[in-house]
Order: sequence, then C-alpha cells, then structure tokens
Amino acid sequence: MELDGRVALLTGASSGIGAALAPRLAAAGATVGIVARRADRLAEVLKECRAHAPSSAMWSADLSDLATAERVANEAAERFGRVDILVNNAAIGKRKLVQTLTPADIDTTMRTNFTSPILMATTLLPPMLERGDGLIVNVSSMGGRLGIAHEAAYCASKFAMAGWSESARIDLDGTGVRVKLVLPGPIATEIWEVQPGELPGLYDGPFVTAADCAADIVRAIKDPDGFEYYTPELVPGGWAQKDLVVGKTQDCDGFLTGMAQMAGGTA
Repeated sequence: MELDGRVALLTGASSGIGAALAPRLAAAGATVGIVARRADRLAEVLKECRAHAPSSAMWSADLSDLATAERVANEAAERFGRVDILVNNAAIGKRKLVQTLTPADIDTTMRTNFTSPILMATTLLPPMLERGDGLIVNVSSMGGRLGIAHEAAYCASKFAMAGWSESARIDLDGTGVRVKLVLPGPIATEIWEVQPGELPGLYDGPFVTAADCAADIVRAIKDPDGFEYYTPELVPGGWAQKDLVVGKTQDCDGFLTGMAQMAGGTA
C-alpha cells in the first residue's frame, strides 16, 4: 500500500515508536490521525505531521476505556471520510512476578494492549470491506512470540494480538483488506522505564532507536505481500530475532529452562 493520499489512524503516538512513525507517514503523503493520552506531547507530534499533511488531526484519549476507543475510531472515520490504515501501536508494559499479579493488573493490561486495539480494528473493518481496501497493522512484540520472565500479563496480551492477527489474515484473504503483524524487539522507548511496584526488565541493551523501528513499519506497510515483520531483523550484536523464535518452537523446554535460569541469575 502506497501512503500518498491515504488516511492513517495511529495510536500511542505521543512518544516512542508512535511519535517517530506519525511524521514519517505524513512525509510519505498520508493524512494522519494520531491518538494518545498526553495532549501536550501529542500536539508537538501533530505539528510535525501538519508540516507535511495539513489536514492531520489528533485525539487526546485514554484507549484503555473501550467506549472511548470505539468513539475515536468512528470520529476519525467521520472527520476524514475514511480510514485506510489503522496502526494499533498503543500499549503498556507490566513487569511483575506472576504470583503477584492482581485481577486488575491482568484486566488493565489485556484491555489496553489487546481488547481496545482489536475493537478499533473491528469498528473500522466494515467500511474497509465495503470498499474492498484497507490495512490493519498490529504492533505486537517479541513478547507476543516468546514468554518473558516477569511479564506474564504483557505477554498474554501480545500473544493474543498475534493470534488475532493470524486468524484475521486468514479470514480476510481475498477481501482487499490486509492485516500485518509487527514484532518489535529491544526498541528504546518509555516501556523500559521501571514503574512503581514493578520489576526492571532483564534485558539491558543494546537498544534500537524508535526512528529505526518506525522506518521498518513504513516498509512493512508498503510491502505488498508480507504478514509478519521483526524489527529489527538483527539485534545489535548480530543475532536474528526470528531465529530466536524458531529456536524456541523447536525446543520449548530448553528455552523455558534457559529463561528461568537467566531470571534466577544462574544462567
């Protein structure tokens, strides 16, 4: 899908990957609707977008509220006349031992990282199907393909997004509406910041810039054929993220034992 003349709705756009991606979409010719909670930071991103696409707009909204997520999707479609591309990028982390997770932790993480973006996708899907044209880009995570120590709720939400994307890709085959799954690895964003009451991540670098990740997502959008995209394909240091996932599926017991040893400091 070429971006020139298209309308893209992008969530999680006030920082990190989203803030880097929005101006790139606009520079490529797309009118961009951007969504995030922090209005002040979102306004700065909108200013960058409007330098290329003056009709771009913003919604300051908490998408963990499902009614709000549905409303924003409908308002964007009404304002722009259509939404050609939905990029579900908004997400929260959750690093806690599984035995300390509360029902609220699980609910909030699943609602924000899975239920809300999928609701936005299904809200925008009928007009896409009617036109026979559209693209849903779900930004999952390597945590959507691998279990990560201390991240059971986060991984559950990202596994769910990956599973939905695979099934949707199959169901929508031949309709003109495509689904793509993006799997970021160690990207330098705020998600690595330790939150109150949570644990630090086991991985401590090296990281890839959000700008590099955004460039990979633009390439994924333009790719006419692919479904699954690892970003970066090669982590600094030379190992391929997809190889890690393939290795895990070939020896799941070995992977889980190694991860547990790493988390316990015995690896």
